[in-house]
Amino acid sequence: MAQKILVIEDDKDVRETIVYILEDHKYEVISSADAKILKSLHHFEPDIIIMDNWLTEWKSDANGQQLSRQLKLNPATSHIPVIIISAMSNIKEIAEAGLADAYLQKPFDVVSLIDMVKKFIKSPI
Repeated sequence: MAQKILVIEDDKDVRETIVYILEDHKYEVISSADAKILKSLHHFEPDIIIMDNWLTEWKSDANGQQLSRQLKLNPATSHIPVIIISAMSNIKEIAEAGLADAYLQKPFDVVSLIDMVKKFIKSPI
C-alpha cells in the first residue's frame, strides 16, 4: 500500500510539480491549493504533510507555520510529520517556531524533496 502524502501549496505550478515527482516515486498524493483540506484530515490520514508557509487563498491570518504548530500540538495529529516549504531566507526559524519536523527552501531539487520525504516514510518502490 502506497504511503499517502498531503501537499498544500497555493502555487499551481509548484503544487503540480511536487505531485508529479511524488507520484513518479509511487507515493499516493492528495493535493490542495489551500489549507481548508486540514479540516477533513481524518478522512485522508496522510503519512506526511508538505505545506507551503504562505497560503494566499487561506481565508484567515494563519500561515503554514501556525498551521503546523496547531497540528503538532494536537494529540490526534502530532504524529504526522510536517515539512514546511518556503522561499523565505529564515525558513529554518519558521519551521522551528511551527514545530515542523523539517523544511525545504524553494527552489529545491527533486533529490532534496525525495530524500526529505524518505526521512519520514519508507519509499514504496
